[in-house]
Amino acid sequence: MTFALHGIAVSSGIAIGHAHLLSHTSLEVLHYNLPPQLIHEEVARFDVALQATRQEFISLRANRPQHAAVEFDAFLELHLMILEDPLLSVAPREMITRERCNAEWALKTQTEILVAQFDEFEDAYLRERQLDVKQVAVRLLKQLLGQPGHQPAPARHDVEMILVAHDLSPADLIQFKPQQYAAFITDLGGATSHTAIVARSLNTPCVVGLHHARELIREDDLLILDGEQGVLIVNPDKAILAEYKLRQSAWELDRKKLKRLRGARANTLDGSVIELHANIEKPDDLSEVKEHGATGIGLFRSEFLFLNRDVLPDEEEQFLAYKAVAEGMDGQPVTIRTFDLGADKQIKGAERVANNPALGLRAIRLCLAEPQLFRTQLRALLRATHYGNVKILVPMLSGAAEINQTLQFIEATKQALDAENIPYDKDVKIGGMIEIPAAALALTVFAKKLDFLSIGTNDLIQYTLAIDRTDEEVAHLYDPLHPAVLHLLAHVISTANKFGVPISVCGEMAGELAYTRLFLGLGLRQFSMSPAQVPAIKQRVLTSSLGDLGLLTQKILRADDPLKIRELLDKLNA
Repeated sequence: MTFALHGIAVSSGIAIGHAHLLSHTSLEVLHYNLPPQLIHEEVARFDVALQATRQEFISLRANRPQHAAVEFDAFLELHLMILEDPLLSVAPREMITRERCNAEWALKTQTEILVAQFDEFEDAYLRERQLDVKQVAVRLLKQLLGQPGHQPAPARHDVEMILVAHDLSPADLIQFKPQQYAAFITDLGGATSHTAIVARSLNTPCVVGLHHARELIREDDLLILDGEQGVLIVNPDKAILAEYKLRQSAWELDRKKLKRLRGARANTLDGSVIELHANIEKPDDLSEVKEHGATGIGLFRSEFLFLNRDVLPDEEEQFLAYKAVAEGMDGQPVTIRTFDLGADKQIKGAERVANNPALGLRAIRLCLAEPQLFRTQLRALLRATHYGNVKILVPMLSGAAEINQTLQFIEATKQALDAENIPYDKDVKIGGMIEIPAAALALTVFAKKLDFLSIGTNDLIQYTLAIDRTDEEVAHLYDPLHPAVLHLLAHVISTANKFGVPISVCGEMAGELAYTRLFLGLGLRQFSMSPAQVPAIKQRVLTSSLGDLGLLTQKILRADDPLKIRELLDKLNA
């Protein structure tokens, strides 16, 4: 019987293949008591499983695919931190000894206690992390049961296969990529979930939030996945299958055409030059930047040099990383953001507990609170400016006081380098991220004190709307087209242009095709995005005329009805 399910499209493309159902492991285990003489052996069995799980994550990190999402390392680090939580790594051992129970039951009990703690948090982001806790606990349970990881699909070379799962963690997704699945489907998840971000970076069609797909689909069912519309068709008839095969061929042809734009300049039909830059996390990402034709680095997330390690990078290690990127871009602009640590990206030895980590001591706040860490990075950054067109970007600034403190740190670091006769670009440009509503509303101060600005739409939207975009229960309220968000974006871009301060967008919206012409109509001339998104955005720029965008853009800003806004946006993109 043919039927369709509707979910959330998170990675575009059309896939046709046969279903492979991933077993849904829960924490339902047996409880039994052990004789005293076997307690030591049971504790040792738990320790072995814990170490094996730890090694599993480390192996995934070491074999990280070249095109994995820039956030992937942070996801793995988060899961490793959860694994090391005493409630998962120590309390089960104590419970085995105290109550003489089996390791599986001890793990289940302590996991439920940890999940309950997350449930009590008022902060939506922290509540959402209970899913990560469950994912880590399931991996550890599988080790205890002698079933490490997930079982891969049986080797089949005659058909394409689509993976159907109740849930997938980013680590699962990376593990399954070598199996060459045509697409991924999950019951859980949202448009900005960790799984969605990784799927997009792998260029694999993916639909999440289908709720009951795992229950309704049978092994080997024929599936059509429309990653553009978020539609899954199960056991299609011949007519539907034929139609989608044509759509699939057209989509693949479009992808090939986009590759030909690699060397083309991103100019509009009426001759305006648009700069399309790339977001990266490590020097190794340079090959992907060049492959997709980006003309600069709009965001080098330096914090990824600090994660997944026991010893923090010293000045020389950081300098060599920044220098490699500066030289590798052959004079093209390279914007390096000072470390945005805190919230979900912690460094070992400096973990901090906060009720609302996304609103706590993170980014520039942490830099100013840890001056030695900040000075070390600033020395490395300034030294690297001698080897290329390097600019320094400061995250999460909220007002004049933080700007002044930051500039004082930079000036003091310059004076120290001068005293040591170490060369650097004395005219290095210093910019600020606009990701807090207060910064957007007080932009005049930023425009007067800084050399350039960059809008971080991810945080700006969730702070403006008070919505945790990773929380499935409220993710539907995360709306980039909310009138308040649009007015903030318009205000920031127009004010920056008025003061003649270069302005770019480096958040997720920059790589969304639906918003390209809207940003152009608002006056934006520089975008920064995942390297893989550059060709599609470039094609949209090449087919746009700025003279045709102004009127519709102003109508969008005047509208307050969500349906009307989306209707006008569709006209803008027609």
